[in-house]
Amino acid sequence: MPHPRSKGEFVPSKRRLRWAAIPVAVAAVASLAACTPTELHGYLPGFEEGGTPTTNQTEGLASLWVGSWIAALAVGIITWGLMLWAMIVYRRRKGQTGLPVQLRYNMPIEIFFTTVPLILVLGLFAFTAREQTRVETPWSADEVDVEITAIAKQWAWDFQYNGDEEDNSDAVWSMGIQAQPDADGNIDEEQLPKLVLPVNQKVTIDLQSRDVIHSFWIIDFLYKKDMYIGHDNSWSFIPTREGTYAGKCAELCGEYHSMMLFEVEVVSEDEYEAYLDELEAKGQTGDINDAYDRLGNAPGTGAPNTDEEEGH
Repeated sequence: MPHPRSKGEFVPSKRRLRWAAIPVAVAAVASLAACTPTELHGYLPGFEEGGTPTTNQTEGLASLWVGSWIAALAVGIITWGLMLWAMIVYRRRKGQTGLPVQLRYNMPIEIFFTTVPLILVLGLFAFTAREQTRVETPWSADEVDVEITAIAKQWAWDFQYNGDEEDNSDAVWSMGIQAQPDADGNIDEEQLPKLVLPVNQKVTIDLQSRDVIHSFWIIDFLYKKDMYIGHDNSWSFIPTREGTYAGKCAELCGEYHSMMLFEVEVVSEDEYEAYLDELEAKGQTGDINDAYDRLGNAPGTGAPNTDEEEGH
């Protein structure tokens, strides 16, 4: 037998709830229509006003981020809305006494509370695994256009642009020092290590560490990857927009971790080839993987001594 309703109990009208949902939906559609590309991508870096992504992977990574937040926000709004609705509709009214009608062991509700979170978790896992697989899949040896070795060291970066020879005798390289701040803490960007990439080319960056765990992070590319001793990682992608982007180490690696910065310049293919010719003209050729194990100079002391590597 159903419980008799207590005196003063209010039953909400479904029609009123439907009418209340209409202005909310209209407002949501209008807000999305007025969004800029930056807002549509969750205020993430990597998109200019025209919406052009920085790499072939940026769009997918941003969509995963925004989709996860939309799902979380929808769950939050529904949960908060139901809580508020229950507090208002089923509040104790004047003249009411005793406890409200008690409901126990409602099987449909129990099933709902179990299946919905399960579906959400499995859905987020599936989308994340799909996007991660796409990002982590490397170019094959026949596909890659440019292969670069990025070497992390306390607290700077070396970049070697590998050639066609197996022993990298035709490679060219640049050695970097950590950020050099002035008395006010401003960084001299001209002295930062520079990584140059050709636009619209298939790039593979081989990631190595000389000392401790570091993490290679180009902020506008929306991806970072750890660098370990004895376990080399790699990252394959296509830079799709010319420009200058900030890079840094994203893993606490010692006293001057915050100064382990670098710059990324995505340029045309002609400008990229001209940069390689410039490094070759300076005599910065060969393999620098074993040039030295660690950078020990503190900020303000200049570049490390590389006299012992004059043969490179």
